[in-house]
Formats: sequence, C-alpha cells, structure tokens
Amino acid sequence: MRELIVYLDSSAIVKRYIEEPGSSRVRDTYLRAYSGSIILSYSIWNIGEVLGVFDRARRIGRIDEQTHSIVRRRFLLEVRRMVKTALALVIPMKIRILGESWKLIEKYHIYGADAIQIASAKYIKATEFLTGDEKLHKIAVDEGLNSIYLV
Repeated sequence: MRELIVYLDSSAIVKRYIEEPGSSRVRDTYLRAYSGSIILSYSIWNIGEVLGVFDRARRIGRIDEQTHSIVRRRFLLEVRRMVKTALALVIPMKIRILGESWKLIEKYHIYGADAIQIASAKYIKATEFLTGDEKLHKIAVDEGLNSIYLV
C-alpha cells in the first residue's frame, strides 16, 4: 500500500505553533504523523517562509519576543526530529519543481512561493494538501490535489 503523505503549506505549518483557526486540525495531523499513520511533507522553501512569518508576527506585536523565541526553537527542533525519524519529508528545490511552478505562476497569476508549494505536493504525489489560504486551496483542487482548507 502507498504511504499517505500530507503536504503542509506554510500557513498550515504556522497553525502548529501559533493558535489560530485551523490549529486543531493541524495538531491532529501532527498526531497522525507521530503515530506513524502518515508522513508529513513540506518544501525546503517553507522553512524559510515560516521563519519569516514568525519574525513578522514579532515585529508587528502579534507575539512577544519570548513567544517568538519559543515558537522558532520548537519549529526548528521539530523539523529536525521529524526528518531524522522519517516522520516528515522535506522536499528539496529541484529544477523540475521550479519549472512546474513557473507554469503555475503564469496559469494562475500567483506568487512563486505558492506555486512551489503546489508543484512540490504534486511532485511527491501528496495524498492531502493542507492550507489556510483559500485561493491556494482552490488552485490546488484545480490542479488535482486533495486539498483541505483550514478555517
């Protein structure tokens, strides 16, 4: 049987560390990964993007300095631990993924980062695509992904 691979876009990953609508669904997804029933996945690009979201939340006062330090550390440690124990797959930036993302940019008029996420999920044949971005969800569905909109 094929492994179940759940792709988390950056907005879904953030919901793991900062409480917002959809966070409980993301927590349940991580529990499924820790129980061994799925493998989490995300692009190497997502790691930098998530760090940027955490930094912006600190700069605009959504989270304080201490919370920023905690969520940043938890995120990086959890990524390392999950990859090391094969509970998560970090998709490298490949020419094939970039080429597909360029087509998506022109087809849907979206940011490169969003296109990379869809192209990465398609590349690994993700069984689910989790996102908190409604526009990205609709595009993912159009592209044949089993997308779940986290609200």
